[in-house]
Amino acid sequence: MGDPKEAGAEAPPLGAAARGGLTLLPQGESEEPAAQGSALLLGGGEVKSRAVVKYSSAPPRTAFARLEEKTDLKLPPANWLRESATLGPAGTTVLGSSRKSKPFSSFGMAYDFIDSVGNDVDVVSDSENIKKLLKIPYSKSHVSMAVHRIGRTLLLDELDIQELFMRSSQTGDWTWLKEFYQRLIDQKWQRKKKSKEHWYQKAILSKFLYYSVNGDGAAQPVPSAAEPQESPSADQTSGSEGPSWPAPFEVPSSVSEDPSASSQGLKNDFVRNILWTFEDIHMLVGSNMPIFGGGRYPAVSLRLRDNNKPINVLTGIDYWLDNLICNVPELVMCFHVNGIVQKYEMIKTEEIPNLENSNFSTKVIKDIAQNILSFLKSNCTKEGHTYWLFKASGSDIVKLYDLTTLCEETEDKYQNPFTMPVAILLYKVACNMMMKKNQNKKHYGTIRTLLLNCVRLLDKSRHPQIIASANYMLSELFQLDEPKKEDSSESPLNENSDESYSEEEEEEMPDSDENGSYSSSSDPSHDNKAVAIIKSVGELSVPEKYKSIHQIRPSCAFPVCHDTEERCRLVLSYVLEGLKSVDSSIKKESDLPAADPSTPIPLKYEDESTRGGPEGLEKQMALFLDKMGSLQKGNYSSQSGMIPGSWQHKMKLQLILKSSKAYYVLSDAAMSLQKYGRALRYIKLALQSHDTYCCLCTNVLSEVLLFLSQYLTLCGDIQLMLAQNANNRAAHLEEFNYQTKEDQEILHSLHRESSCQGFAWATDLSTDLESQLSVSCKCYEAANEILQFSDLKNQNPEHYIQVLKRMGNIRNEIGVFYMNQAAALQSERVVSKSVSAAEQQLWKKSFSCFEKGIHNFESIDDATNAALLLCNTGRLMRICAQAHCGAGDEFKREFSPEEGLYYNKAVDYYLKALRSLGTRDMHPAVWDSVHWELSTTYFTMATLQQDYAPLSRKAQEQIEKEVSEAMMKSLKYCDVDLPSARQPLCQYRAATIHHRLASMYHSCLRNQVGDEHLRKQHRVLADLHYSKAVKLFQLLRDAPCELLRVQLERVAFAEFQMASQNSNVGKLKTLSGALDIMVRTEHAFQLLRKELVEDPEQPKSGETAPAADSSPSLNREEVIKLLSIFESRLSFLLLQSIKLLSATKKKTSSNVEEDVVLKTNKHIYSQLLRATASKAATLVERIDMVIHLLEQLARGGAVQ
Repeated sequence: MGDPKEAGAEAPPLGAAARGGLTLLPQGESEEPAAQGSALLLGGGEVKSRAVVKYSSAPPRTAFARLEEKTDLKLPPANWLRESATLGPAGTTVLGSSRKSKPFSSFGMAYDFIDSVGNDVDVVSDSENIKKLLKIPYSKSHVSMAVHRIGRTLLLDELDIQELFMRSSQTGDWTWLKEFYQRLIDQKWQRKKKSKEHWYQKAILSKFLYYSVNGDGAAQPVPSAAEPQESPSADQTSGSEGPSWPAPFEVPSSVSEDPSASSQGLKNDFVRNILWTFEDIHMLVGSNMPIFGGGRYPAVSLRLRDNNKPINVLTGIDYWLDNLICNVPELVMCFHVNGIVQKYEMIKTEEIPNLENSNFSTKVIKDIAQNILSFLKSNCTKEGHTYWLFKASGSDIVKLYDLTTLCEETEDKYQNPFTMPVAILLYKVACNMMMKKNQNKKHYGTIRTLLLNCVRLLDKSRHPQIIASANYMLSELFQLDEPKKEDSSESPLNENSDESYSEEEEEEMPDSDENGSYSSSSDPSHDNKAVAIIKSVGELSVPEKYKSIHQIRPSCAFPVCHDTEERCRLVLSYVLEGLKSVDSSIKKESDLPAADPSTPIPLKYEDESTRGGPEGLEKQMALFLDKMGSLQKGNYSSQSGMIPGSWQHKMKLQLILKSSKAYYVLSDAAMSLQKYGRALRYIKLALQSHDTYCCLCTNVLSEVLLFLSQYLTLCGDIQLMLAQNANNRAAHLEEFNYQTKEDQEILHSLHRESSCQGFAWATDLSTDLESQLSVSCKCYEAANEILQFSDLKNQNPEHYIQVLKRMGNIRNEIGVFYMNQAAALQSERVVSKSVSAAEQQLWKKSFSCFEKGIHNFESIDDATNAALLLCNTGRLMRICAQAHCGAGDEFKREFSPEEGLYYNKAVDYYLKALRSLGTRDMHPAVWDSVHWELSTTYFTMATLQQDYAPLSRKAQEQIEKEVSEAMMKSLKYCDVDLPSARQPLCQYRAATIHHRLASMYHSCLRNQVGDEHLRKQHRVLADLHYSKAVKLFQLLRDAPCELLRVQLERVAFAEFQMASQNSNVGKLKTLSGALDIMVRTEHAFQLLRKELVEDPEQPKSGETAPAADSSPSLNREEVIKLLSIFESRLSFLLLQSIKLLSATKKKTSSNVEEDVVLKTNKHIYSQLLRATASKAATLVERIDMVIHLLEQLARGGAVQ
């Protein structure tokens, strides 16, 4: 009949020391409820009951001693009142020698089994309280219980009105409740004394139990394990032996700062803690019932009954519930008459409801349990409030009062003695859930609700440590470094709500009939203070009279933060509250005065002139590096007098670090919104927080140094963006100077510890561009220095690479800044004046920045950016070369050696850039850009040598050779075939190079005398380059003038060749070629005509029209000039052709083809003469005429 599983669930004695903390059975026993309990079929219908022993301090069970018949229980046994491990506290409690009423007994269990509270368990209570509630419909006795809600868990404790009111006369704790009780419930209250019969029954029960302890050894005192009530709890000893503060999720030592905590029973002194599941109700129950076992009866409970008094329903329910809770399958009843033992009787647990005179329905008990729990959960809705469930003796009405609300109506709202234990429990449950927060973030809303209610309950002046820790935990709930994941299933929590109803609970509450809430039919003089009432205890027996909403979890949705700033502001609000709590607890005579919210804290602490400019920055950096060195040694300084290692010190460190992170995230968010003034303000606050942290910290962790490096990197980014957005400086300055009251108060708390000036050099908003760029660079350098102090650069390679990239970039920016300043000075300088010292100084600064930047990029193998900086260095060299070209008289100007030196240096840097890239595949855009710059440098150098030939230093032939080589190198790096946006430029550049080379060889040919081989070579080269130039210009639609000029030069080249010819045949051949070139110019004239037609203003050919006024892309003067030259050369060629053909005709026989050509040429020549003679023709008309003549010339003679 017995259940052997119970023996397995019992643990051996654990000793008094173990009782102070959470003590569990081995893993296999506590985690397998199926092995610990069983479902029992009781009362004819199935009532599910399962019990799992979570903790037991009882020794292994021993069999009870069966007393001889006629044993006189009035006589005390030899071992009476000695401590007994088997009986536990039951041996003395039944006599009343131990306090019976412990209003905080459920809290002791909740502290030990914190995992179960708030989520898995519906009720935590003493088994006696559970039995008393389930007997309400059957009993006339009074019921008085305190009810507290933690999440979905209700904590039930007996509230012995008589004992508490007696205590109030000594301590004053419950005066307000006594007055309320006398005023509204029992005006003639007086303490009721227990009868002699009561004490007599208690005494013989105690003697019976001691008689029943088997064996002689039972009379010996059992050490330690039998004295759990004497052992100090974890809360009482944590001040001296607990873990050091602030692992912020551990219960602080101030949890026990209430001196009455130990006397209030805040420890778990039950022999057993059982997880009892009754139907669908999960309860954590404390029980001290002695259980005997061994032999035939592995587990039985022992009861003593007067044979003259039959068992009534109340007693039967009592026995039945005790056995269910403890999972005891049998009951042994000893009957006596006037203390003389008569007989023993064995009863199975499932038979108890069917005993004579004690018949009751188990299903009714189940309904009562469900109804009571539903009633309490429907009405005890405010977490942290103390509710009082009261039924007067002989009354059928059960009332529920909110004692917290009643207490707040008194002068001191903290007079409720339950406040502190409830707050501590809320805090402990939240701590426990926080430890598991990474496993399941869906509990964040619950944790937040628990902590907010905890903070609401506590007096800030009395419990600063818990309030500071709770606020820190609240701030930790918001992940600053992760994007907020919106969950559409969660609705935002109302920020102003003190309650955590579920939607179903809210729907249930207004229904007075279903929930037994107060109605006007009751006497208002008695019930107007009640939260809810049960009008008749009979209602509790009606199935589902009160709907079973106890399964509903309270909806504690986490607040949805729509953006990063909102999330960070919430974090900072909690940090501020935490800082206030810490600061209020620090007592010091020279404490700083409280901040005046109406007086803004000044943002500038030094005159900018004292540290402005690069020199001041260097000093600031030196001080910073010296401070960083002192951090490694662990220096500590606090102006407020906090003791290192104290909870205030450790908590303030955590809060300050959290504030710095929040401000950093705010700054980063403002940066992404391009609000650079706001971003600088936030990063300034982040760095001020970090500076204070470093002042307080005795050993700065590498993680914190990494944060500082990240802060300085962002600060550098902000200063750079401010420098690049100088046009909005006024708006940025306004954003920078704005400050919220919250920020002022946090800054005031920081100023209690340090001056916050460690990073002032990095966070001022300067109006000088050079200063801003310098500050940005110093920020990156400081960030890099921090990474060098320890092994951080190896531990965080990505951040290290980013810092070096930014250093390279800012040095490029500063180099470009100095380079542009030098170019500006150069443009302002008088042409003949030599290079100034200021220009040279700017060159040196720019070159130094580029050089350092190149080193930064090369150290992280960033070939692309290194190539870009090499390219900029090349540009700097070209600017230096251009600076030297202005010296001297413009008319006597020659290409100087200095120009050549700097241009060659520029070429070297461009070639280094190409070597850095390796191949075009590395970065095509940069590769093409470097190629173009290199081509431009060679082209410029060749053009200058050609236009300003240094004939005083070099021979003409050498100059021509150098020009030719430079031009060919320029062509090499000018890719005309690659399709890109730069292709037309490349084609124009290549065409221009070919044109210049052709012109040069043409010029050489004109001026050269002697070497016929060289002349022939120049003739071939000139012809080749002219042909290539024409081909390239013909590809371009926007260079008709250049195309026309090249063609005219080719005609001139042909004329020059014709002049040296003697035979008419040769001359005719050359003339034919020249006229053919003229015909090919038609394409150029078509392009010119198209552009001129698109231009609405058509001045007469004789009028002078400035190019800039007429067409931005076409110079009319140049067109007219080229057209006039073309007309004259065409006229000359036609005339020469007519003369030669006429002379040939006279000497030789007639040739039909030559006759046709002669006739055509004469006709075209006459038309051309008439056209050029007319002064009234417009430019377009003249071009039309030329096109018409060229078409005729191409056809070879169509006479109109």
